[in-house]
Amino acid sequence: MLKSLLGASAILAFGLVAVAAPTPVAADDLDRVRDRGVLRVALSGVYPPFSMTNDQNEVVGFDVDIAKEIATRIGVEAEIITTAWDGIIAGLVTGRFDTIIASMSITPERQEVVDFVGPYYSAGRTIFVGESSDFQDLDALNGRTLGVTLGETHEEWARGQAGRDWTLRTYRGLNELVLEVRNGRIDGFVADSVAGALAARESGTALRAIELPGDDGASVDVGIAIRKDNPELAAAMQTALDEMMEDGTYMDIAMEWIGADIR
Repeated sequence: MLKSLLGASAILAFGLVAVAAPTPVAADDLDRVRDRGVLRVALSGVYPPFSMTNDQNEVVGFDVDIAKEIATRIGVEAEIITTAWDGIIAGLVTGRFDTIIASMSITPERQEVVDFVGPYYSAGRTIFVGESSDFQDLDALNGRTLGVTLGETHEEWARGQAGRDWTLRTYRGLNELVLEVRNGRIDGFVADSVAGALAARESGTALRAIELPGDDGASVDVGIAIRKDNPELAAAMQTALDEMMEDGTYMDIAMEWIGADIR
């Protein structure tokens, strides 16, 4: 575990530079969670409708309800902790929270650092532009300015597009990205297809999706991250998730927040 954690690629990929070695943990995090009576869940809080702050200053959304239901089914309460996305894996590894339930796509690079429960839904990558714009494909965006959420895989993808001379600006979440397009400060943004469309709808902003060809826009699995070497916690959370999907609870949550089954 320590060797993979401190590998140079993992450190650079997830902002773990200058982070100390992981806090020593018990044989399995499930014991600590149950002893404490609380599952500490990290998410960004700026990713509607998966996590966001309502008018009562409460963090709500699809991911929040999934987290609370999983916690209930393993016999504890959920403590929702909002944190910046670009440091979220570092916070998990160093013990600030027990799990990340925050629409995190499962990638080989992340699997070197954390383990995943799930997947619990899937989504593809899309570029969103203003509805009245004349951009029709990636080539039309050469020389333009795109927004990305800092630390997401979409940022990595956009920076790795050889031959594209677009300018990238980083933001903290979808609400900012939608607002920046609406106000004309960026020409578009890269996001998950489901989340981007719903954020635009919720804000009343007319956006249009540019579908990406081939693997660039392929659907990816989204999972729940936990610290490595915690098979009992992984099994308990997976059982809770499986039961939710079988008994209709997952569908109820999905329909409330998304309006569709996104598995």
